[in-house]
Parts: sequence; C-alpha cells; structure tokens
Amino acid sequence: MAKEFLISLYLLFFKILFNIFKLFPLKKKVTFVVSFKDNGLFVYNEMKKQQIPYNVVFLCEQSCYKEIEQNVNTDVILLNLKNIIPCIYHLATSKQIIIDNYFAFLSSVNFKKNVQCIQLWHAAGAIKTFGLKDKSVSSRPKRALKRFNRVYNQFKKIIVGSDEMAYIFKEAFNVSESNILYTGIPRTDLFFDKKNQYNIRNELIFNNPILKNKKVIFYAPTFRDGELNRFKLHLDIDKLYSAFSKEYVVLIKLHPAIKNNLTLDKKYNGFLFDYSTYDNVNKLLFITDYLITDYSSIPYEFSLLERPMIFFPYDLETYQQQRGFWGPYEDIVPGPIAMNTEEIINIIRSNDFDFERIRTFSLNWNKYSRGNSSENLVRYLFQEEEHAVQKEKFY
Repeated sequence: MAKEFLISLYLLFFKILFNIFKLFPLKKKVTFVVSFKDNGLFVYNEMKKQQIPYNVVFLCEQSCYKEIEQNVNTDVILLNLKNIIPCIYHLATSKQIIIDNYFAFLSSVNFKKNVQCIQLWHAAGAIKTFGLKDKSVSSRPKRALKRFNRVYNQFKKIIVGSDEMAYIFKEAFNVSESNILYTGIPRTDLFFDKKNQYNIRNELIFNNPILKNKKVIFYAPTFRDGELNRFKLHLDIDKLYSAFSKEYVVLIKLHPAIKNNLTLDKKYNGFLFDYSTYDNVNKLLFITDYLITDYSSIPYEFSLLERPMIFFPYDLETYQQQRGFWGPYEDIVPGPIAMNTEEIINIIRSNDFDFERIRTFSLNWNKYSRGNSSENLVRYLFQEEEHAVQKEKFY
C-alpha cells in the first residue's frame, strides 16, 4: 500500500506539471522516451536521412543514456527526478512521442488532440507473457490495474513486424486492430544490410582476433528475478571446454547488473569470453554460429540469419508457473530443447537442425520486417495522412 501511495503522489505531481506545460504551444518536435537504444536510433537516423524538419529530443533511462548520447547530434536528457521539469516540458510540447517500453507516467498525462504516442516496444516477438497477461497482474491492487490500462490507452499506434505479435499486443495491452501499425521493426533493418554486417564482423574480429578462425557459440540467458545477489551459471563451462575448445569459442552475455557475479577461470582463456558489457546484442549475432538461449526474444531476430538455435530452459516448469508463456514452450521455439549441458553438446555434435522450421519461424515473426521498416515508420509519421495508410503498403 505504501508503494502505491508513493506512486500515486509522484503521478499527481507529474500531472500538475504536465498540465502547466501543456499551456505552451505544440512544436514540430519528436520526443523519444527510451529504455533501449536500437529502435529509437534507427528511427532517428532515418529521420535525418529523409531530412525531416523536426527537432528531436531523447529522454533516456540510465540503461541506454550513454550509448544514445554518443550516437546522436541532438538533446539527450537522463530520465530521472533531477531532470523531471525539462522531461515533462518536452513531453507536453511535442507533436510526436515515441516510446519503447512501459512508462508509468503516461497514466497521468492527457496529450493534446493532434499528438501521436507511438509504441516501438523493444522486442520483435515474445515467449513469456507480459502486460495484462503477466501472471503477477492478478495479485496487484485495482489501482495498479487502472494505471496499467491508462498507460496502454495512450498508445495511438504499436509497431509490429508480424501478425503474431499484433495478436500478442492486443491481448497484453487490451488494444484493438486500429492501434496496430504493420511497418516492421526498425532495428531489424540491420539484418538486411549485408555491408554493415560485414563491417560489424570485422570490427568484432579486430577486437578479438581469436573469433576469426573459430566457430562461435553464443549463450544469452534471460534475466531472472532474484539473480542480482545469487546468480549461478547453469551452463557447465568445463564440459563445453572439454568437448569444443579446439574448434569453438563461447561468448556469454548476461544482464549487466549481474556481470560482477560471473567469475571466469583462467583455464578458459581463449575459449570463454564475457560480453556482458558489450552494448549491442544484435551485433554479436552476426558472428554467432550457434545461439543458446531460453525465454529471450533474441531468436526472433536471429532467425533472420537462418542459423542454428538451441533452447536451454533449465528451470522451465518453475519459470512457466511464475511468468507464463504465450503457448506451449516446445511449440513456440524453432530449435531443439536441452535441459543440461550434456544435451547441448550432443545437439551441437549431431548438427541436426531443422532449418525449414527456422525459416518458417522467421517468415511468420518477421513478415513485415523486410529491411525498410524504419523508412515505413518515418513515412507514416511525417509524409502520409493517417487515414490513407493501409496495412498492405508496408510489405
């Protein structure tokens, strides 16, 4: 109850300030509110490419502030209490608001009639449930549920790359078909840019020459609640080392907050590499031969490369009970499931992957993401009348 009271107090303060700044006229300005950097940067760069005559402001959470600041030539503000006044000012005076996550403050604002709030989201697909379908929602107070719905009602358009993700958003956010925009996911444009991929691979090899002549196994597990103080690596590195050290290397990318809890034995130098602080997971995919993950959304974009994936949900039953999935796990994932390291080793050695299943998975989940998603979205936002934009125009 105390937490809900503090949230309500903060949102009331936010609402009062917003209504004051709302008295100012709207400007030809786009304000990005982001927790992740990729989608926002792709849209920003496309705006520059098309010479859109709008000012741009980024309001960034700490998780992406540094990367955004280094990659744009515009105002970047850290989204925190210290900067709350300029943040609210930009939100109240921008014609376009582009977000990539759930932001509670949206429940307290009432944008002017001609303002668009566009939800980019931060994933091309989803295995685990979220939004109103998250299992934890049932235990939240009614006040919280009302807040969630007020936030979701702010999304004038939600960007998707597939019919499957459109269905998920409609369920998770309780929105209608009219709220869905089938432009494709902006950051997936990189997966159709062979020249850029080539440069990324060369940069990774330049910084770590061992990658050049080795096959790469990339392990990217999902962050789990409670791991910050008691993280345990369930992948048996010693067994992988014994099986694959001559031909392979293993890259691991954990959540940055738990990076310091991962201690690598010097025995594995030249075989095991910790990329937890590397700023772009998608770039690592271009040098990956085998992806190992569990409940992450990474496979949805990795499938565009049509390379092998292994799914390692070592806590499947517990995780399913706590979080929930959008369907039976074995039906969702496009690759073999392993419950221990020995099974992972056997799968890699057998090299028997169903590439047709991977291709079908990719076509289903990336139907509208065909290399021009950023262009589609910017064209929708700035060059076309909303009533004239039809679903079929974007694929």
